[in-house]
Amino acid sequence: QVQVVESGGGLVQAGGSLRLSCSAYGSIFSLNAMGWYRQAPGKQRELVATITSGGTTNYADSVKGRFTISRDNAKNTVYLRMNSLKPEDTAVYYCVADAAPCSECRKYDYWGQGTQVTVSS
Repeated sequence: QVQVVESGGGLVQAGGSLRLSCSAYGSIFSLNAMGWYRQAPGKQRELVATITSGGTTNYADSVKGRFTISRDNAKNTVYLRMNSLKPEDTAVYYCVADAAPCSECRKYDYWGQGTQVTVSS
């Protein structure tokens, strides 16, 4: 079984910065893409950024130039550095890891419980 745990959320003023961390634990045979999604109250969950095991990144247009995703493959950890935060970035941020727990297992998206990010104006 694979567990995904996020940390680093909190309350910050507009224009400020936060760094989120997410680690995958447990029985992991292969860890492929990892990423961050967010869900604001009353809205659907949306993609924020993803990164492949090789380091290829993808960002939502709304965060390009402000957020940076990175990962440490040795630690099975992905980070999201968020700069120039805006009130509209307020949401629960979820980490997802595309992983296979064994050599003959199918890949599956494992989700964390989410971490709250609140940006005050």
